[in-house]
Amino acid sequence: MKGGLFADTTTTTATDNFELPPITPIASGTSIPKLLRAHAADSEDHEPFYIIDVGQVARKYDQWVAALPRVDPFYAVKCNGDKTILKLLAKLGTGFDCASKAEMDTVLKMGVPADRIIYAHPCKMASHVKFASQNNVRMMTFDNEHELHKMKELYPNARLVLRVLTDNSRSICNLGLKFGAALARVPHMLQLAKDLELDVVGVSYHVGSGCFDAQAFADAVAVAKTVFNIGAELGFKFNLLDLGGGFPGSDNVNVKFDDIASVLRVALDKHFPAAENKDLHIIAEPGRYFVSASHTLAVSVVAKRTIVLPTTNGETNDANSAANQAAMASASACPAAAAAAAMAAAQGRAADGAPTFMYYVNDGVYGSFNCILFDHAVVAPRVLVSGNLGVVAMDSDSESDSEERAESGFACSIWGPTCDSMDCITKTGRLPELAIGDWLYFEDMGAYTVAASSTFNGFPKPKLMYVNSESHRNLL
Repeated sequence: MKGGLFADTTTTTATDNFELPPITPIASGTSIPKLLRAHAADSEDHEPFYIIDVGQVARKYDQWVAALPRVDPFYAVKCNGDKTILKLLAKLGTGFDCASKAEMDTVLKMGVPADRIIYAHPCKMASHVKFASQNNVRMMTFDNEHELHKMKELYPNARLVLRVLTDNSRSICNLGLKFGAALARVPHMLQLAKDLELDVVGVSYHVGSGCFDAQAFADAVAVAKTVFNIGAELGFKFNLLDLGGGFPGSDNVNVKFDDIASVLRVALDKHFPAAENKDLHIIAEPGRYFVSASHTLAVSVVAKRTIVLPTTNGETNDANSAANQAAMASASACPAAAAAAAMAAAQGRAADGAPTFMYYVNDGVYGSFNCILFDHAVVAPRVLVSGNLGVVAMDSDSESDSEERAESGFACSIWGPTCDSMDCITKTGRLPELAIGDWLYFEDMGAYTVAASSTFNGFPKPKLMYVNSESHRNLL
């Protein structure tokens, strides 16, 4: 609405010279592993690479609109700032949750209007606030008194959104440890904002990243309603509700997106019925929801170690004796042997006579697998190409054959390429015996992976290859 809360009164003059990369159209239902194998077979340098399906992102948007028609998604750029994905989401019509000057600048240069951006960082750098002011990005969050004084000085006509603390105990990443105003502090902060003549337009929260309980989303809506009531008593007329993030992007989770959407629809209809809240704009900040399943990573085995632990009495080890071997190996200053024996003990496998393997691949925790450290991710390697499995694994669309072989395979651990012993991808697992030059792949690698990857030790980031499984649509 012209002149309303989300009206964009300036036009960004900066332009983006980003050129879209090649995007290969593929039929819906095309096997991503088969595409990975084809590229791996043609690879001469055996460098790691991603296949990114922009069609998957588009389907996620369609699913969101169908499941939560009252809620406008504002994509969390921090999750994955890939410009091809940002362009796609901008074209589809999403808004954007930005946490810094750089993220705002990237989105603005793509032609996204300022009223489709929320500067969702409760504790902002002064220079970033000034950038937002200069570019008319008015919607931004706060959660403390000091931030209100900062906004009074730097951006007094900003449209402020109070971020409140909700229960984060049912999430993998507890963001409440760092952000969110306790409910008891809300009256004081709103009164201060009123005294400072600042415009507080709504409420936001975040149930925590990777939330595994759908009810947490409903409970948070109830908290937001309480804050709306407090605001009304102080004379504020809130017209924005920001549901935050925490929405899953993979089907390999206990609580799926549709479960959460169903609970949210009921909660919104109860606390903010549409008929009584016609001027209320409801948004959310999904990140991993859009991109997690769109990325599949392939890595090559670049080195291998075989570890066999002898027994002291010549008898076959059981799990307990394997644990004893781990202690002996540790005492003899053999960390690799200790890790292998401990792994065998943990899996209930005999260490005596049964080799365990340490595989070194060409991406690790300093690269894509930083998600293990920062996002508490648990990744699952799958065999892509293996000489020991023969042509069956090369040609099959089904992974059942390789999974059955893995069950009867060998205990192993997988390590990244750097010189740091912390660079471990999986400490325990079973795979068929692999050879140097074989390939593994990892699904659901689009969220909080490439965004924080580095080139530590000089190892390059994986190559990016784009496909479109919605090739009948003009997505980009």
